[in-house]
Amino acid sequence: MKIIFAGTPTFAAHALETLIGVGHEIALVLTQPDRPAGRGMKLNASAVKLLAQEHELALFQPHSLKQPEIHAQLATIGVDVMVVAAYGLILPTTVLSIPRLGCLNIHASLLPHWRGAAPIQRAILAGERKTGITIMQMDQGLDTGAILMQQSIPIEHNDTTKTLYDKLAILGAHCIVEVLKLLSNGKLVATPQNEADASYAPKLKKKEAEIDWRLSAERISRSVRAFNPHPGTHSEVHGLPLKILQTRTAARTTGNPGEILSIGQEGIVVACGKGTLVLEVVQKPGGKKLSVAEFIAGHSLQPGDRFTVPE
Repeated sequence: MKIIFAGTPTFAAHALETLIGVGHEIALVLTQPDRPAGRGMKLNASAVKLLAQEHELALFQPHSLKQPEIHAQLATIGVDVMVVAAYGLILPTTVLSIPRLGCLNIHASLLPHWRGAAPIQRAILAGERKTGITIMQMDQGLDTGAILMQQSIPIEHNDTTKTLYDKLAILGAHCIVEVLKLLSNGKLVATPQNEADASYAPKLKKKEAEIDWRLSAERISRSVRAFNPHPGTHSEVHGLPLKILQTRTAARTTGNPGEILSIGQEGIVVACGKGTLVLEVVQKPGGKKLSVAEFIAGHSLQPGDRFTVPE
């Protein structure tokens, strides 16, 4: 098929690379403008842009798709379908109607569950046992279009947003190839979403990453996994901000929320509202990831010290 591809991060780049590999014609790649990042705030190209340049594909990085002149430009290409994956810009109705077979979205949840910007993180936070990929026929709503294909995978007890993101990127690439094959053969059946089952996955707020030790150890552990790698759950002890990157839960012993109950080579045991959390990997601001054994070698923590509990 002749395709316009719209996407930005590595999740989308997996799909684009797979579509190229199976022989689809990528007539144009749309991706977000370069953004400043890092300490020097230098402009960084997206993963999709780098891949498009590597394959010498036509590339366009508009700040918006609302302008009529852009609509006219896209219409002249004459594509069969637009494939969208974590693009980050709204597609106006005019753009949705340009491809002969419409616009297909690769979404990282089992729709109608977790519509919106952060489906992977929200699924982990909610304690879901499974997630997956939905290929959806796009309409004007927020991830409300008809379902063309779904495939699920389990959320393992140690999955973080990073590990789940990587698994779903591979699955999403596989699914879009299968959908395009079925679409070309006229064998796809579109299934409307059940609005009664809809749930939403809004963008993460930085405040959510601050640990509230009054919550259960299980809930905090899910937060640690959901916010890994970004922005990382965090708390303070002795005025030192720490990112908490890896934990395990344990049964509750006596102690107030945030209180350090014991310290050893295998972890720092902290009391929670229910149960205890064993901190295994931490990170100081601007520092590298440290096992607890490495961290306590350079810091004088002792039982009875307390992590800050938010007001």
